[in-house]
Amino acid sequence: MRLSLFCAPFALLAPSIAHAATCEDSFAKSGSFISGQKFNASVTVPDLAPASAIGQMHGIVVAKGYDVLATEAEEGTMLIEQPQTGKVRAFPITVTATADGTVRMEAKLRAGMSASAEGAKNEMCGMLNQLKGGKVGRTAAAAGLNATGSKATMEIDALALSHQVSKDTERNAAAIPLRYQEKSFTLKGTVKRVDKIGNDYVVLYDIPQPYEEVIRLPNAAAFKTDLVCRMARGQSVYALQLKPGKGIKLTGVYDRFDPLGHMMILRDCRPAS
Repeated sequence: MRLSLFCAPFALLAPSIAHAATCEDSFAKSGSFISGQKFNASVTVPDLAPASAIGQMHGIVVAKGYDVLATEAEEGTMLIEQPQTGKVRAFPITVTATADGTVRMEAKLRAGMSASAEGAKNEMCGMLNQLKGGKVGRTAAAAGLNATGSKATMEIDALALSHQVSKDTERNAAAIPLRYQEKSFTLKGTVKRVDKIGNDYVVLYDIPQPYEEVIRLPNAAAFKTDLVCRMARGQSVYALQLKPGKGIKLTGVYDRFDPLGHMMILRDCRPAS
């Protein structure tokens, strides 16, 4: 569900009905803007085993641009996220499939987030209604488990990404490599320093300590996350001309995360055009 499209107040809907005739009939909303809203929807498809349902859902959600954090097809469970885009924060969605062919989705919005109930219903049921049973479903599941989506480059200020990763670390550091793997970023910021490690030149962004920030965001993490760009081959001339305080805009791909040192490293970095 795309919150940037569906943000709007909405009325409380009727509770979900078990094994409702359609996905749309099953849809329900609970919670509140203050505590965090939840959306639920389900379908029941004949001759649909849990592994087939999860395999199919994997292909469906990847095609729509969701991040898949965990997939356990045989157990009938999957955890996905709508990725953060601009000011819209990421939020988790669980998919659960049972032996009777029922597949349930639950989206949990974070406190302070809001989405259109109609938009959420259309998004969730639009995915669930694609599930097929029998041989057709099993064939789709085999392809779905191997599906990979296109990863668009996200342009973001380095300080904003640092805040985002720090908050993610507070919630669950183990999810960060799954959330950011293979994602590309164009980071705008300033140089703190340039080092040479082995044959690689690395650029460290200047990220202030929380107590040094002029404007302190509410509910921000109590620590900072450093951002490091490992420059691509052929970028030595560029890297050697950088100096502390110089404005930079580099594009790179997530490489790894150090939860103890609070550091995220990007690889193959180049000046953004």
